[in-house]
Amino acid sequence: MVVRDYRKIAREAAQAASDKKAVPIVLFDIRQESDVADFMLVAGAQSFAQMIAIEDHVETRLRESGVSPLHREGRAKDRWLALDYGGFVMHILLPEAREFYRLEQMWEHPKVVKWEKRKSVRKKRINRA
Repeated sequence: MVVRDYRKIAREAAQAASDKKAVPIVLFDIRQESDVADFMLVAGAQSFAQMIAIEDHVETRLRESGVSPLHREGRAKDRWLALDYGGFVMHILLPEAREFYRLEQMWEHPKVVKWEKRKSVRKKRINRA
């Protein structure tokens, strides 16, 4: 049995979505609130073409890590896509779908997870003369 680190997978998916300019991107830890998944990622796209580009990039990035979706919903003329990776579910939505579905309000007490890679902070050397 393969044990997966769904937090790591979800953070990688969020970074991949960011690479394709998805905004806003919100990652939730829903382990306490859901029997379906441990983490849920919600990412916005401004056009259908961008939504497909985000989906493709996320799938490619995760496949390189040995992870493939178990199921997908949406496509064709839809305003949203969902990728189910088992313990992690990703939703990619156009603005009108995001407003309609309000996934961010779906859970009573979701924990927001930071997903952005920290930028390294380099200390400046003090030149002492």
